[in-house]
Amino acid sequence: MQKSALILALSLALTPFAWANDVNINGTGVSLEANKTPIHTARNPDAIAKLPKDLHLAVPGKFTVAVAALNSPPLTVFSDDNKTLLGSEVDIARLVADSLGMELNVVPTSWEDWPLGVTSGKYDAAISNVTVTKERKEKFDFATYRKDSLGFYVKSTSKIKAIEKAEDIAGLRIIVGSGTNQESILLAWNAENEKKGLKPFTPVYTKDDAAQTLAIQSGRADAFFGPNVIGAWKAALTNKTRLVGSVDGGWPKAAHIAVTLKKGSGLVEPVQAALNGVIKNGDYDKVLNRWGEGVERIAASEINPAGLGD
Repeated sequence: MQKSALILALSLALTPFAWANDVNINGTGVSLEANKTPIHTARNPDAIAKLPKDLHLAVPGKFTVAVAALNSPPLTVFSDDNKTLLGSEVDIARLVADSLGMELNVVPTSWEDWPLGVTSGKYDAAISNVTVTKERKEKFDFATYRKDSLGFYVKSTSKIKAIEKAEDIAGLRIIVGSGTNQESILLAWNAENEKKGLKPFTPVYTKDDAAQTLAIQSGRADAFFGPNVIGAWKAALTNKTRLVGSVDGGWPKAAHIAVTLKKGSGLVEPVQAALNGVIKNGDYDKVLNRWGEGVERIAASEINPAGLGD
């Protein structure tokens, strides 16, 4: 383990991502200090009218949202008090809650916790970079709010020039989230490679952002494959990694990120109306642009569209 890699990983784990600095993501300047200020929107009468009369909320009067607290900006990041969760996911949750005339109740959780939490009614929704998939639609309702774009990132000094197709991952050690759609893509590519007699790839599972950084910088992993906005943020912040390829999250088709709701809860139509309202009034663009995610904007929210596996 290289000492410099360890120092970098620890600094990223313990420091709230250089709050005094600006970061340029996808050509957009991101001011972390300015982004501490919440973006609110007006109540949406049309969305409120769609709320079911017998609606049962996890906490009466509040919109309780599970957000995976992975400290992975720009999606989620802890403020400099190491308690307040910020990021584009929290901002989207606030726009929906405001539109529905409710107080936002963000519950930081783990990725593994949100499915059971939503189905059990512990959370009203999950807003955690969840991609719409055929399998997930069997248990959940979805209202989309962002395109799903995935990126391959390697150490800046890596000899790897491009990872864009199945053959490119042969023999590589790739950091990927367990149970994610990006893992499904890699497994599908790996199956293609095995039929051709190519070397299998090795998935590298890590617990948090610091562990991912350490794995890349120490050479324990060759690449990171995950949400492109996260990879772009790290690359811009540290100059220690670079993009070598990207694919749609629903490979081989396009896919979308969505607010995830308990199937049949009656919330998906009001949430969709809330999202379309903020897309129309411009508050949606304010959120995406201030986190460098404007390239992933959508023109309108859809309910349960075709997804990965359809």
